Amino acid sequence: MARTTGSDGEKTEAAIREAAVSLMARFGYEAMSMRQLAAEVGVQAAALYRYFPTKEDLLFTLMREHMEGLIQAWESAKPVNASPAQRLSAYVANHIAFHIERRNATHVSNMELRSLSPERLTRILRMRTAYEKELRGILRDGAEADIFSIDDTGLTAMALIQMMTGVIVWFRPGERLSIAEVTTTYLAMTMRLVGARMATGEARHVHEHAQLRA
Repeated sequence: MARTTGSDGEKTEAAIREAAVSLMARFGYEAMSMRQLAAEVGVQAAALYRYFPTKEDLLFTLMREHMEGLIQAWESAKPVNASPAQRLSAYVANHIAFHIERRNATHVSNMELRSLSPERLTRILRMRTAYEKELRGILRDGAEADIFSIDDTGLTAMALIQMMTGVIVWFRPGERLSIAEVTTTYLAMTMRLVGARMATGEARHVHEHAQLRA
């Protein structure tokens, strides 16, 4: 019989994924055992293998779904008929918000690439490349329009991704800065890094857009 939405099986699988992300973020993929994971979820260890035949299957699923979610979030947030500065603003705001909301998943996705088999690693890296290609396209369009001043588009994109993703290392909700304030500050740093040259009205629009996205 097919499982219905919200069935016990689906709830158990969701609990496994949630617990696995938390344990991997705390202890690392290699240190986390399936027995430990089963105890965290409250099931027999053998039950885990009905959902994920191997431990690597579980890790790969978590990483793939993280990247699928990020790409889908950008597709939904991407502004239509917008200037490069407006698109860059949307990209920065979406990237920061997505990763702050998924701190543990981001940590696992960044730290455990080494634990994937070569074939699965290639699949995840291709997804990352597709996502980062969007940013390189924004930077290239801005440079061609003489809005951005960039010497190396690829290197600049890499630096921006590292800077934005690094927010999860230190940001804590309820402390000195809100997500909106962090986003506004990082957007200002981003615009300086790309040598943005915008009219006052455009700069104001970008600033307001960042606040709305955050």
